[in-house]
Amino acid sequence: MDHIVKINSVHPVTHDVNRYRFNKPEGFQFTPGQAADVSINLPEWKDEKRPFTFTCLNSDPYLEFTIKSYPNNGVTQQLPNLKPGNELIISDPWGAIEYKGEGYFIAGGAGITPFIAILRQLFKDAKIKGNKLFFSNKTSKDIIYENELKTMLGEDAIFVVTKEKDSRYVNEYINESFLNSRIKDFSKYFYICGPDPMVQGLTEMVTKKGARPETVVFEK
Repeated sequence: MDHIVKINSVHPVTHDVNRYRFNKPEGFQFTPGQAADVSINLPEWKDEKRPFTFTCLNSDPYLEFTIKSYPNNGVTQQLPNLKPGNELIISDPWGAIEYKGEGYFIAGGAGITPFIAILRQLFKDAKIKGNKLFFSNKTSKDIIYENELKTMLGEDAIFVVTKEKDSRYVNEYINESFLNSRIKDFSKYFYICGPDPMVQGLTEMVTKKGARPETVVFEK
């Protein structure tokens, strides 16, 4: 079922990421980590659907997406031009990323978005301790919600930048040697989201290290 919702605000998060808040349809429910198919309610855009993850909490009185705009992607390029009062068409929620227990969250770029609502809910419920985040970006200016993630996770938020030498961050790639040096217990849950090659490669790595397939959570 599709829902037409009205945008309440568009707020910049980074140089190419915005937060979109809009009205919540009556009775609308989702699980942190779930997404919806979204299109812009204009004649030329309403059939151009893209999946985006909710970054608000289910208990919030509004719905929220945090969306990166990509070059040569008409929908994400168009979204920052929307103003309060413009409308989106969203589907019912779907998705396989769901919190199942303490573990490691590994995100690349905008792949952090399915984890935002999960971590916010855990923080609100005082259940975030025991989880660790490894968040990789090209440069420091690409890091989404850096201060909030630091507030929620403290030293358990590890920020990695791959295209910039900056002493505030880890300057390496999240690969096998990175995992070996920072993870002692591969029996915990692994939540992985990012570009497809990253997800596939890390899934194979952690499984080889002893993670059971059922404890590796990603969008299939």
